[in-house]
Amino acid sequence: MSGRKRGCKVDKEPKIIRITQPNTLQVVSARAPRRQPTFESLCIHDLRVYTSCLPDAYPGPLHYYDDSDDLEVDAVIELRGGRARTGKVGYNRQTDETKREQLGSDPMNASTPAGNEPLRAALRHYDEVRDTYLRALGEHGVEFAPAGSSDAEIAQLRDELEKRGAEFRNAGASIRMGWISKACIECTGNKGSETFSTTFKCHRDCYFCFNHNQADYDKFFREGCPWEEGLDRAAKTYENGLAVIGLTGGEPLLSFEDSIRFLNRARELFPEAHKRMYTSGDLLTEDMARRLRDADLQEIRFSVKDFDPERVQERVLDAMRLAKRYIPDVMVEMPIIPGTEARMKELLASFEEIGIRGINMLEFCFPFHSWDEFARRGLSVRNPPFDVMYDYGYSGGLPIAGSEELALLLMIWAHDQGFSFGMHYCSLDNKHRSEMRQRNERAAHAHPCFTFDEGDFFLKAGKVFGPDRKVARPVLATAGCTAMIDSDEEDSTTFPVRYLDYLRGVNVTPAVAFAVLESDENGSYIQELDLRVAE
Repeated sequence: MSGRKRGCKVDKEPKIIRITQPNTLQVVSARAPRRQPTFESLCIHDLRVYTSCLPDAYPGPLHYYDDSDDLEVDAVIELRGGRARTGKVGYNRQTDETKREQLGSDPMNASTPAGNEPLRAALRHYDEVRDTYLRALGEHGVEFAPAGSSDAEIAQLRDELEKRGAEFRNAGASIRMGWISKACIECTGNKGSETFSTTFKCHRDCYFCFNHNQADYDKFFREGCPWEEGLDRAAKTYENGLAVIGLTGGEPLLSFEDSIRFLNRARELFPEAHKRMYTSGDLLTEDMARRLRDADLQEIRFSVKDFDPERVQERVLDAMRLAKRYIPDVMVEMPIIPGTEARMKELLASFEEIGIRGINMLEFCFPFHSWDEFARRGLSVRNPPFDVMYDYGYSGGLPIAGSEELALLLMIWAHDQGFSFGMHYCSLDNKHRSEMRQRNERAAHAHPCFTFDEGDFFLKAGKVFGPDRKVARPVLATAGCTAMIDSDEEDSTTFPVRYLDYLRGVNVTPAVAFAVLESDENGSYIQELDLRVAE
């Protein structure tokens, strides 16, 4: 089936700022040809992964088109035998009251003055992006927690951690107590960190594994992963070398000789790099541990699953004890699954007895397949799933509600027990921070209206709308602001965020725009992703 792509009322996008020359940007109409709209991109990305698991679906991209009423976007899944399935990924005709009842949120920002309709319309747009995305996934069986249902509990737990000396990194997406791996620091750093695989094969069958989402998964599963090409390309890309190199899988110990060759080659190309490996651990032998040490492996991360039989868990714990004799940094990295508090406390006590260096607690995620397994366990997706909606490149999925609360609670408990190992909570948002930094740091000085935020790595700009523009513009000019972008279509004025303070006490309601650097066949441009009333 072929698709046609037209403008859609729901698809109304803020203008984009196109980079036409170095340090020069051009305002482009919202109707200019560009990548698919934000919410549609998110939905299609997730449905593409979903359909890859259908046994009767053809490989390849989904088809999509806009309905003639300009209100709905349909995804078309082509099946073998000439059949097709369709799914709505756009707004249905519903009243605002119905939408609020379903989503548990009011699309209107309560702090927005009723008289400033352009600002209200801009904020409403992003509420629609979020709500449509949630509804699209819901129509394919994904269950979401009530909107904001855990906000108060999470805020309280974060406050308790702060009282205990926790460090909040990357705008709170990363939380550490005590020692933290160099790899975790450089994951969102700017000195270079890359992870490779020698194989996608694994002797485990975890229902939450997201390897199936990786590009060319089936091919690399059969043939092995082209890690040699990856290392050589990294050597050409990073002139100053990589700070951290990771080896993952699949299970690297299943292709152990390739893993040793990988580490030796990595040492040749990047002698100063910190080298780590991820493993389930239950295949580790003493000879393997010795050879990994000799190949300059500095960190090994064991994956422990709370649902594994006790005998399997004990085997992994024994492997940790073995690794401690050979590898400097022995860590645990595991998703924190809601409902496992009692068993997790037992495991943390075991880790303390073994003397691990640290634990990386991952926010548990749904990998866009096997939802029945998640539903059977009574799990739901965090609502909203992302702090800022975007079609992120990381394929780990959607965050599960309750995972963050349990991770923070366990950090508090382990601290109060006096455990010595370092703890790091890595949220899904933190995974996305790495992508944002890679995209946006190079645009830090692309245009004076946009500022690279060193906290969350988004590009930021201040905005005023409607009647506020006439009031704000002379105040900004008096303060020395010479960089402004006016949009009559949106009825807005954009300016650098550092001038927001000059508007405090003035009778206007400024907002902050979140943006990302994009590129297409026509060059680079800055795409607005979200808009929030300034605090």
